Amino acid sequence: MAPSLDGPPGDLGALARRQVLRGASGPSAILKNGRAFSITCFACIGGFIYGYNQGSFSGVLTMTSFDSHMGEWVSDQTKKGWLASIFGLGAWLGCLYSGFLAEILSRKYAILVNVFIFIIGLVVQCLAAIAGASCMLGGRFITGMSIGAMSVNVPNYIAEVAPPEIRGSLVALQQLANTAGTMVSFWVNYGTNNIKGHGNAQSDAAWLVPICLQLVPAVSLAVGMLFMPFSPRWLIHHNREPEARRVLSNLRNLDQDHELIELEFLEIKAQSVFEKRSTAEKWPHLVELTAWNTFKLQCVAIGSLFKTKAMFHRVVAATVTMFFQQATGINAVLYYAPSIFAALGTSSNTTSLLATGVVGVLLFLATIPAVLYIDKFGRKPVMIAGAIGMGICHMTIAIIFAKNQYQWDTHKVAGWAAVAMIWLYVVHFGYSWGPCSWVLIAEIWPLSNRAYGIALGASSNWMCNFIVSQVTPVMLEKLKYGTFIFFGTLTFGGGLFVWLSVPETKRLTLEEMDLIFGSVGVAEADALRMAEINKEIGLDDILKSIGIVPPSTDKQSQVTTNEIDFARKHE
Repeated sequence: MAPSLDGPPGDLGALARRQVLRGASGPSAILKNGRAFSITCFACIGGFIYGYNQGSFSGVLTMTSFDSHMGEWVSDQTKKGWLASIFGLGAWLGCLYSGFLAEILSRKYAILVNVFIFIIGLVVQCLAAIAGASCMLGGRFITGMSIGAMSVNVPNYIAEVAPPEIRGSLVALQQLANTAGTMVSFWVNYGTNNIKGHGNAQSDAAWLVPICLQLVPAVSLAVGMLFMPFSPRWLIHHNREPEARRVLSNLRNLDQDHELIELEFLEIKAQSVFEKRSTAEKWPHLVELTAWNTFKLQCVAIGSLFKTKAMFHRVVAATVTMFFQQATGINAVLYYAPSIFAALGTSSNTTSLLATGVVGVLLFLATIPAVLYIDKFGRKPVMIAGAIGMGICHMTIAIIFAKNQYQWDTHKVAGWAAVAMIWLYVVHFGYSWGPCSWVLIAEIWPLSNRAYGIALGASSNWMCNFIVSQVTPVMLEKLKYGTFIFFGTLTFGGGLFVWLSVPETKRLTLEEMDLIFGSVGVAEADALRMAEINKEIGLDDILKSIGIVPPSTDKQSQVTTNEIDFARKHE
């Protein structure tokens, strides 16, 4: 799941007033914000493209007509791994440059640029029908770059145009769009597999159509983004405040002088001033918003996360959690599902693609309850339960595989039992590690470090995606059922890591995060600075005028209150 961005600490008065004016969070709030919801649904095409691209290649890899063009890049398992995994390597690079591009160009134009990069990558992939594997490798690396960048830019854009009271729900749609794209791609592969026949009679259209169809949502997103608004936060941060007011007014369908617009505008401005002052305090030579300073700022800010023990604890929690998300083997299943099902004794490639289509449906459906109930059940127990469920599925598949690997033809029930275990495994991933890991890495950072911490966690995810995709074909060939023992062991290890090293973060404030990660004072200092800014820009005056007392700037008072609240929640 893509990260959600919470409002600044200390804005409880503004939040309370906004809820009075607009209503509380929930389905009714979404209906009241139809324009923002429509923009979000459109921007989620980026998530759909990511899911579709990832899922479609799994079926393409098994098609005879595709294999005839790729030669040893499919028959040699190591090279086959490169063919799939080079996408993840490109996405890792895209993730690293995403923040830089979004800051210097705007979130809107960063998405647009990456869509064009994606289209170029698709065209290069299609040329593989003429030029062979080199074009497929290059094209997948290019599309990976764009998808890696959009996996960060699109959720951030959605978060910054969405009203605060429904921000989490709208950002969560990105993950649903992702799984919807995967589901659709699996069924497209199933439908195109038999174009002009089976085996050597199969047409090149069988694999070119699934690839070319990605142009439809990509071109739609590119054209539509031209008419989408800029992020109000980006406009304010780049001193374009009148334009930001107009955009906010249009997004909320309210007059520019409406109290709700004024409240949200000042909240965004407070956040912008906070970031600029934090930068000025830590890196005064990088205050000016030039392209080169923006690039250097990202580098030094990420490096600063490793300089204290408490902050390094957060780094470990984020990066290792994302490592174990990939170590569950989810992308091994998404990239190589038809091959895995074939290894488990399904009778034909068509049947394997049909079983893969079910994977997409189950993954999509299993994500829905996670979006609805993640704040009720918490992150830690859900991730532990998911790890246990996935680990058991892996081990069960390994046992069935070991007993029947040379007799699938006479033990078809055993083969379908193993297939059912993969389906169950996908369900366990869908409600747990899929969304929860992204939520976790978004909320454990102090406000002044959040953007860089999320980028670090996301880059860990993409690098592990690359490694898993690279080694899976060789493992399936050499280790066979041992592949599932390997992923099952790592999955149990992930559950153990969460149990021992990752605290429950449900309902915790940023100050309370400091207490559980052992860095008391970091978020507290952030809160004091934010309170000073709220007073300076006039947000406190607005709250006082309507009878709301702003949060105290007295440090001792805040520490005592936070510690009491923290203790009560953990009694």
